[in-house]
Amino acid sequence: MLQQARDALRECASEADARHLQRFFKTGPGDYAEGDRFIGVRVPATRKVARMFRVMSLADAHALLASEIHEERLLALLILINQYQRGSADQKQAIFDLYLANTPHINNWDLVDVSAEHVIGAHLWDKSRVPLFSLARSADLWERRIAVMATFHFIKKHQFDDTLQIAAMLLSDAHDLIHKAVGWMLREIGKRDIDVEEAFLQRHHQHMPRTMLRYAIEKFPEDKRRLYLLKEQG
Repeated sequence: MLQQARDALRECASEADARHLQRFFKTGPGDYAEGDRFIGVRVPATRKVARMFRVMSLADAHALLASEIHEERLLALLILINQYQRGSADQKQAIFDLYLANTPHINNWDLVDVSAEHVIGAHLWDKSRVPLFSLARSADLWERRIAVMATFHFIKKHQFDDTLQIAAMLLSDAHDLIHKAVGWMLREIGKRDIDVEEAFLQRHHQHMPRTMLRYAIEKFPEDKRRLYLLKEQG
């Protein structure tokens, strides 16, 4: 089944799309995704292939996740999400463990964003959140982004505390991709409870990276946005 899945992906590949994706995902020397390889499969096509191979063994999904090809890693994650959502408690634990053991392969923002809430967040909903805070303290960019994005599962259930704690931990993070993720999650909190978001911003906005703040206040009325930005400059 592993080779069949790879073949199915390649049937959807485009050299032109591969060139575009290599540029879009910053794969050049010194970029955040340096060396990542694309074969040019669009996300809807990858999702279609994932549905075809949703009963793939965990071993084969693991092999895909270890691939040097970006779309194969995305395919593995989509399959694992589907299996997690349908799985028994033991299967869910196995997928969670596999995910955490393979974070070096979940190494681009799209891979993190499509999967973290559905595996890590979903699994930790009724469990200790300690693994999230370990990820948030990681030296690895993608593990820190996993920590932030996993909490989207909690936000959708109107539980905000872990997101806010992790956001506070990452206020001084150096990477733009963390600034964007934290700002995005703060904005999602605000969609559900604007008072909670604004309480956080009142405490921290003057110390937030500008990108993080801009993402967090993106949906605010223009006059309120300007006020926050002026205070930040002050």
